[in-house]
Amino acid sequence: MRILLIGPPGAGKGTQAVRLAAHLSIQHISTGELFREHIAQGTELGQNAHTYIRSGLLVPDEVTIGVIRERLARPDTERGFLLDGFPRNLDQAQALDGILADAESRLDAVLDLEIPEAEVVRRIAGRRLCRQDREHIFHVDYTPPEVTGVCDVCGGELYQRDDDREATVRRRLEVYRSETAPVVDHYQAMGLVSTISALGQVQEVMDRALVAIGQGQVDASGASSC
Repeated sequence: MRILLIGPPGAGKGTQAVRLAAHLSIQHISTGELFREHIAQGTELGQNAHTYIRSGLLVPDEVTIGVIRERLARPDTERGFLLDGFPRNLDQAQALDGILADAESRLDAVLDLEIPEAEVVRRIAGRRLCRQDREHIFHVDYTPPEVTGVCDVCGGELYQRDDDREATVRRRLEVYRSETAPVVDHYQAMGLVSTISALGQVQEVMDRALVAIGQGQVDASGASSC
């Protein structure tokens, strides 16, 4: 299967992408991981991407598309793949269509993770990281520390990243609505989009996604099982 997973920040795309790809035994393709791979290998694509990333700039479409084109040409994608983080805009979506058409292929499904804006803000703005070890992550509502502002693991100070502040999150959502949401409309016109609620437990969201692509079942009560 060839799947595109799309949704706003805070919808849980990364978590779902890893789990779905593993469950379906297909390649999980993340643009972030691809950039890091090319940079580590010192490829021309990696050098181009690194020039922008180290300056805090978005990688231009032509570089991102080049990285994706190279990845989709590898033999391990013949069984299928799940795209995570690409395409981010309509130009990238049209480029993807062209890449797949050249390979006499096409997407099988587009899974659109839907989540209320208020929940996105709550999920992201509530995160707190430990200054001593950023892998120690808490949430003021879901996984609060025993002592406010103090890491349960090492006693370090907990802080909120600038990127996680409410005003920043709302700006990211505005960018998503203006640039990425049209990608959903593009594939909706092709009849490829299934909208999945991103609310609930991780497994519940995954079950909904599997049902949408015909890999799960819905029992008599309406609940999904996989």
